[in-house]
Amino acid sequence: MKVKLRSLSSVRVVSNSANSVATQRWLTYLRLLGFGSALPILVLVLWQIAGYRGWIDTFFLPTPIAIWESLRGLVASGDMATHLWISINRAAAGFALGGSLGLIFGLLTGFSRKSELVLDPTVQMLRMIPHLAIAPLIILWFGFGETSKVLIIAKGAFFPLYVNTFLGIRRVDKKLFEVSRLLQFSRLQQIIQLVLPSALPNILMGLRLSLAVSWLGLVVAELIGSQSGVGFLINLAKQSSLTEQIFVGVIVFAIVGMIVDQFVRYLERRLLKWRDNYKG
Repeated sequence: MKVKLRSLSSVRVVSNSANSVATQRWLTYLRLLGFGSALPILVLVLWQIAGYRGWIDTFFLPTPIAIWESLRGLVASGDMATHLWISINRAAAGFALGGSLGLIFGLLTGFSRKSELVLDPTVQMLRMIPHLAIAPLIILWFGFGETSKVLIIAKGAFFPLYVNTFLGIRRVDKKLFEVSRLLQFSRLQQIIQLVLPSALPNILMGLRLSLAVSWLGLVVAELIGSQSGVGFLINLAKQSSLTEQIFVGVIVFAIVGMIVDQFVRYLERRLLKWRDNYKG
């Protein structure tokens, strides 16, 4: 009976300590969130006061309240939801095409020295061509339709995943292969159980950068000859001199980009729990 009571008490102590650790972690997150939001709130308040007092020209720099009213109008009319959904679909299609090709080519050149010698010089040359330089050619070849926009986005999504996948594979410690030979791993076991887990941090970094560049490429694609999307709303607002609507488009791009980046960081925390990193 005493043994049972001791075991129950030990379980309670462990559960209480785990709950206290979780509580402390959430309190730390809330404190950091409070500290991190203090500066933006202060900037917004000063910005609003400056516009209200006439210290800044609200035509070129509209106040936060004016930007908020413009966002409310776009949301109420349904235009924001429609154009944002179109933009997200374009970015997803471009990323799916460019990112998957980047991953495949990165794996191919990473595992094969011959493939590296044949493909890598050409890929590195194409990587240095800016978005704005290649976009007019893509539009000339494929027109102003969805194909050209997806290809512009795919061009940007390809290279981060390609480079980081290639580097991740090539940076695997050679001593791990020696250990795998001692354990009599097959080639497939080496790839699945050794190479890919070791290269996963680099691959996830490539995924994060590829998604970011896809979202940036979307801006270029939609500002050049587009009839829909958030970039189109910005271009239309520029032609109509609606500065607050331009700010709305920029803020929407920033918020969606941040959400996507946070999702990839969440994946990194889940998939790389085995790493012992410096937390700051």
